Amino acid sequence: MLRALLSGLGWRKGIWGCAFSSWQPHQPPAGLSATEVVSHWTVVFEEKGIPEARESSEYIVAHVLGAKTFQSLRPALRTQPLTPWQLQCIQELSSYRLQRMPVQYILGEWDFQGLNLKMAPPVFIPRPETEELVEWVLEEVTQGPRVVGAEGGPLILEVGCGSGAISLSLLSRLPQRVGGGPWSPSLVSEHPASHVPLFLGQSRVTAVDKGEAAICLTHENAQRLRLQDRIQIVPFDVTLVESWAHLLPWGPVDLVVSNPPYVFHRDMENLAPEILRYEDPVALDGGEEGMDIITHILALAPQLLKDSGIFLEVDPRHPELVGSWLQSQPDLPLNLVAVRRDFRGRPRFLHIRRSGPQRVSPVDAWPGRQPARVPG
Repeated sequence: MLRALLSGLGWRKGIWGCAFSSWQPHQPPAGLSATEVVSHWTVVFEEKGIPEARESSEYIVAHVLGAKTFQSLRPALRTQPLTPWQLQCIQELSSYRLQRMPVQYILGEWDFQGLNLKMAPPVFIPRPETEELVEWVLEEVTQGPRVVGAEGGPLILEVGCGSGAISLSLLSRLPQRVGGGPWSPSLVSEHPASHVPLFLGQSRVTAVDKGEAAICLTHENAQRLRLQDRIQIVPFDVTLVESWAHLLPWGPVDLVVSNPPYVFHRDMENLAPEILRYEDPVALDGGEEGMDIITHILALAPQLLKDSGIFLEVDPRHPELVGSWLQSQPDLPLNLVAVRRDFRGRPRFLHIRRSGPQRVSPVDAWPGRQPARVPG
């Protein structure tokens, strides 16, 4: 059904191709301005119970007019009458929102950590919380103890890369080598935007995913961002123990990072239609307690990991469950050493390291930054 739905308009340079057709329900009258069309579709979306009605309308109208956000449009573009073609394109895209398709899929792109990434169903759409996971990993790499690979920068393994959002945002903030030799304190500078010190060694990522669509989308996004030379993208099923041997030639890795499937199976039916109808359930369903993939990562990561640790995004119920599970595995050389809260105050991120003097620490009250609300 989804294949037939998506073939109706066709994909063209990140925007759904818009074909002229006869009058359709909810079509606004000719001669309206962008501002008036936003108001029109906001009312329609609200009447149909579409979440984030105004935001959805603004994103669609801005996209058709060639902007990322409605607020970034020049004032003249907001007030001048739209062309019949523009109105028709907005009509077509809005019809998909009425079917509860996420805005990210409708637009075909979305920003993550300042990077413009292509989005396509059914590959999992990165959430704002995951940007906070990236920030925490960057803290560890840039401000924590020395975390470097053989070429001077860290070698990072991402399990379940999806669109490549985590891997590519890390690579974009951990630049390429600018000088030879191993890492030393002299090979540190400041990122001009965030004023965070960054290694100038060669950082690299091995990104794995079991989904063919995710592998292809990560490849495409890496090419778009010109990061393809620093990332290895590998089809890989974390639940198959024997498949880990294929990663050994690229290890050992300095960090493992993952936003794994962690939704409790009983909670799947309560997810929004935008998620249930369009996103891959395999990227969401973590089994009975949301722990199926998490425990596979924890059980197998020590075979590839040095001592810097594993960073995970999880359900707020998981810190306690993961801590208990690790205590039940005395032969596994891992400790939960830190838990961080997301911007809503929920315990969301875990840092797990090889066994050492540190024990489980209290949940940090770090709130993170407040991202923009995401429709859909």
